[in-house]
Amino acid sequence: MIDDNLIIETLDDLEAFLRLVENGGLGLENVTGVALATNNSNGRPFVAVLDDKHQLLLGRWVTQDVFDNGKDIVRNGPKKAH
Repeated sequence: MIDDNLIIETLDDLEAFLRLVENGGLGLENVTGVALATNNSNGRPFVAVLDDKHQLLLGRWVTQDVFDNGKDIVRNGPKKAH
């Protein structure tokens, strides 16, 4: 499920979203991965929260800049808050 009204526009927003997922703040169960992807029908980029069967649990649209520059953040996880 992707909410069309929620768009991650900055790398800081992406890190905050990933921390929220890691900390269980969204109430999702069986989360095993996060990936940047593109919608097959329109090519629009999004961050996907996946379960153990690689099924989409939750998605958030991201800007092209976040998609292009956020790959390391998604791959390595957000920086730890101080």
